[in-house]
Amino acid sequence: MAFVARGEDLQVELSILVVSYNTKALTLEALRSLFRFPPPVNFEVIVLDNASSDSSFEAIHAEFPTLQAIAHPTNVGFAAANNLAAELVRGRRILLLNPDTITLENSHRALWAFAEREPWRGIWGGRTLFPDLTLNPTSCWRRMTLWSLFCGGVGLTHLFPRSALFSSEAYGDWKRDRVRDVDIVTGCFLLIDTSLWRGLGGFDPTFFMYAEEADLCLRAKAGGARPGISPEAEIVHMGGMSEATGADKIVKTARGRVTMMRKHWNPLSAVIGRALLLLWSGLRYLGSRFLSGRRDAPGAAREKWGDVWRRRREWLAGYDIQAHVGK
Repeated sequence: MAFVARGEDLQVELSILVVSYNTKALTLEALRSLFRFPPPVNFEVIVLDNASSDSSFEAIHAEFPTLQAIAHPTNVGFAAANNLAAELVRGRRILLLNPDTITLENSHRALWAFAEREPWRGIWGGRTLFPDLTLNPTSCWRRMTLWSLFCGGVGLTHLFPRSALFSSEAYGDWKRDRVRDVDIVTGCFLLIDTSLWRGLGGFDPTFFMYAEEADLCLRAKAGGARPGISPEAEIVHMGGMSEATGADKIVKTARGRVTMMRKHWNPLSAVIGRALLLLWSGLRYLGSRFLSGRRDAPGAAREKWGDVWRRRREWLAGYDIQAHVGK
């Protein structure tokens, strides 16, 4: 089994989608590691660059000229970019792969074997690791609830990160050391049947970035899918450690969460949920005036959370929900 280059008339089993945005070095290393330890079936790779300003597309095309590489003229966000790339897939399964991942020897072999062993799931994921190969627990999540928002808002999640009760969204008491059903497989390493993807209409492009995989997985579960992860399929994901944690990311994440409430919750729950997010932001802003964040320079936490608080009207509004086939 081997890589199927653009234009080759061979059967493709797996279509791998990579969306890049100003991540030239990371994307190149992700692709190198992918070809170092390729999947066990015929596969294609489709890379869509979201109008990067760091010559990402040129570098990718120069080093991997046989890939299907697309230079999009504007940054349309993660969800819409994957939807565009997915229009070109030929495989019976689609793998969403982040540009800040490093493939290990058994990453794709084990993930494919998991899908073949339990094909009824429809969506599969693995175990993500930090670069030092310690557990990065962000490979999967439990759905957001009013209780999880309350625990996050008043600091219980921060105080008890390994508690199943107080850190429920993160499956706080689970080391990702066994096969298990999950609500949400993170989009950095998400395998899905192409027929299911198309039946759902792919990602909802309402979500510019963050929460799009939560929406996808919850819609899939509502239709009978059973997303799950296997600890045998391990991959390095640097995002949880290296991504910026500034105000812009927090605002986008909060906008995604508000949009999830509006889309999946009843109106009363959504109103309460927004109030709990407001509590979460306000308490962190107050706390930042006296304490530095764990990953922030002195004074940076106050500036960051002050900016988030000042922009509360922006994120409390969420995104404008678009008409979507798979809603």
